[in-house]
Amino acid sequence: MPSVLIEVRRGYSPAEEVALMDAVHASLVTAFKIPVEDRFSRVATYAPHRMVDGPGPGVADAYTRVTIDCFPGRSLEAKRALYREIVERLELLGIPRDKVSILLHESSFENWGSGGVPAADIDLGFTVEV
Repeated sequence: MPSVLIEVRRGYSPAEEVALMDAVHASLVTAFKIPVEDRFSRVATYAPHRMVDGPGPGVADAYTRVTIDCFPGRSLEAKRALYREIVERLELLGIPRDKVSILLHESSFENWGSGGVPAADIDLGFTVEV
């Protein structure tokens, strides 16, 4: 049940935004072995001055921040594979590796709810221990 937020500081077409979400989702399927249908992704576009990366003012460029909220249990190797998959897939979309920042937040099962029930009480249908 990873939740993905992709933040950018330049405009993309709707098709390009979908391609960004598809790339990150495919990375999660490959590296974390989540089911293909387990998907929650969104893209947030900021005016360059509202998203600064470094000491100077923000500029409309390819800088991309990918934040993933997920359950704990993935190995360091799975996380390495995820980071590698994301930058490789985004690079195919014209986003240089050095313009990609990835944050992974792990929340315990009891701190994640769906339908009024904690994830600790839900059969996810897959394992998070990869």
